[in-house]
Amino acid sequence: MATRIPRPAFAERPYRWARRHRNISVAALDCVVWSVALVVALVARFDFGLAHIPWFHLVRAVPLALGAQIAFGVSFGLYVGRWRYSSFDEVVALAMTAGASGGILLLVDDWIAGRHLVPLGVTVVGAALATVGMSFERAVWRVAAEARRRPRVDTGASPLLVFGAGEGGFQVLRSLLANPKSRFLPAGLLDDDPAKRHLRVMGVRVVGDRNDIARAAAATGATSLLIAIPSAPAELVRQIDERARACGLAVKVLPSVNELYGAEVAASDIRDVTEEDLLGRRPIETDIDAIAGYLTGRRVLVTGAGGSIGSELCRQIHRFGPETLVMVDTDESALHATQMSIEGRALLDSPQLVLANIRNADRVRQVFRQHRPEVVFHAAALKHLTLLERHPDEAVRTNVWGTLNVLEAAAASGVHRFVNISTDKAADPVSVLGYTKRIAERLTAAMADRASGTYLSVRFGNVIGSRGSVLPAFRAQLSAGGPLTVTHPEVTRYFMTIPESVELVIQAGAIGRDGEALVLDMGEPVSIDAVARRLAGSSPRPVEIVYTGLRPGEKLHESLFGCHEQDFRPVHPLVSHVPVEPLAPDVARELPVASAHLCRCLRQLSAGLIDLSPHQEVHPAPIYAAGAD
Repeated sequence: MATRIPRPAFAERPYRWARRHRNISVAALDCVVWSVALVVALVARFDFGLAHIPWFHLVRAVPLALGAQIAFGVSFGLYVGRWRYSSFDEVVALAMTAGASGGILLLVDDWIAGRHLVPLGVTVVGAALATVGMSFERAVWRVAAEARRRPRVDTGASPLLVFGAGEGGFQVLRSLLANPKSRFLPAGLLDDDPAKRHLRVMGVRVVGDRNDIARAAAATGATSLLIAIPSAPAELVRQIDERARACGLAVKVLPSVNELYGAEVAASDIRDVTEEDLLGRRPIETDIDAIAGYLTGRRVLVTGAGGSIGSELCRQIHRFGPETLVMVDTDESALHATQMSIEGRALLDSPQLVLANIRNADRVRQVFRQHRPEVVFHAAALKHLTLLERHPDEAVRTNVWGTLNVLEAAAASGVHRFVNISTDKAADPVSVLGYTKRIAERLTAAMADRASGTYLSVRFGNVIGSRGSVLPAFRAQLSAGGPLTVTHPEVTRYFMTIPESVELVIQAGAIGRDGEALVLDMGEPVSIDAVARRLAGSSPRPVEIVYTGLRPGEKLHESLFGCHEQDFRPVHPLVSHVPVEPLAPDVARELPVASAHLCRCLRQLSAGLIDLSPHQEVHPAPIYAAGAD
């Protein structure tokens, strides 16, 4: 890396002195500007006829104007460090100071002196010129200071193209150009808005749109491209990423809006593009007032609080200021991590951390009696499809009976709103996971008929980065040198990042109605094979892709809706409402977990082939007679 070339001492010393004695140097410069402004105004007044100019009167007027400028400047904070130099606030104070100084000069000149020291017009024009001159002086100083702070190629900064000339682009440019040690030097802006074609932001010019990436890279010598749009959807990120990589540019991004939580973006936020950015970014409009209305100041309980979804639920709910946030899980280490992510400490000494298993009905009732939650998010579940195919009885004990335990405890304690976290595999299910989650949806709908609160389910697909999901598995395989295993070359899945899916879950909890399943819009399905190939292509050595075949219970393409369900979105553009047929809890309790017919029974119950009405008399015998799988 090149070392910075030192500035000559004769140029550095005056600059350092001026910075150390800024108030004195600024006041002196303003006095010089005032003097020059009055001279120029007077000379112009007499049509540049120097012989007719009353120089003696000017000599008397200038000290008066300068004295007033210093006095009012101190009063308005110009020379006591009250305002950031050359800021808008300082310019306003400057205009007020110059106007007051000109007014004093007029008053003394016209009324007290009894005769004009200088013509009245000279005083007015001089004050105006002084204001312009002092503003220009500050602008020059600011430009010079910003030029000194700009990163330079000879100090190791690499040229950077920035896609997005909006607010995000402005914030990151300001951060980059104010840091002489920045890794990047903005060399050009790109934006698809034709109205910004000739725009300059802090001296950086818009040089084209997404179709001009190659040309702009060649013209500027850029080595990287930053997508400076925190709200950029995954589709846009993929398109820009493909075009930039084709030109040999390293692609960087800013955090999504969900990750920023309303904070301003900065140079430190710049990071490499990830698969999460390419697959899961969604622009989500959240009704904050509606969410706050049912979470703020409420007692909220989350089951499965240590899991990928449950922990993010806790983090986002915490932002809305609940009266208490009770976090329930069977995994003490997971609770430790969740508390650490929320509070920055994890002594595990909070009464809001509850170690409990939802399979234990007595323990669940005890937790609800103790904490009296008003809002419940039920995220506890077994979720690994292949493993549950081998152990369907365990899936029933947690996903069905455990959910029923939580539902009954919630109803007994008078919960106002209950949100059951479901999955897209509950739509036309073909796996044990899908069957049990569909039955949980039906049990939630049944409780909506019986309990006083609002009981609903929220259904969504794969979340990027959750434990056991495909991306962490691919990365682990990649770090081991491969191969990457894909079940089928045509398999597709829906993807959404954990923060975005949880944000929609919380939004759905605000708008959902009794007994519904709310289905989150997951965007377009993504080819798993394409994801694997992109990851393999990013490896410095060849990585093989192996196709293993679909496992029992897996679909080639997932669906968010069952064959008889309609995509109806009456409230939120990303949330569909579908009715759910209720299921009598007593029938679910009679599931034969020790029987070889369990999977057949689960399929029938999930499909509504047995006991569609929660009020129907229960006859468990047909379940046992369902036949062999």
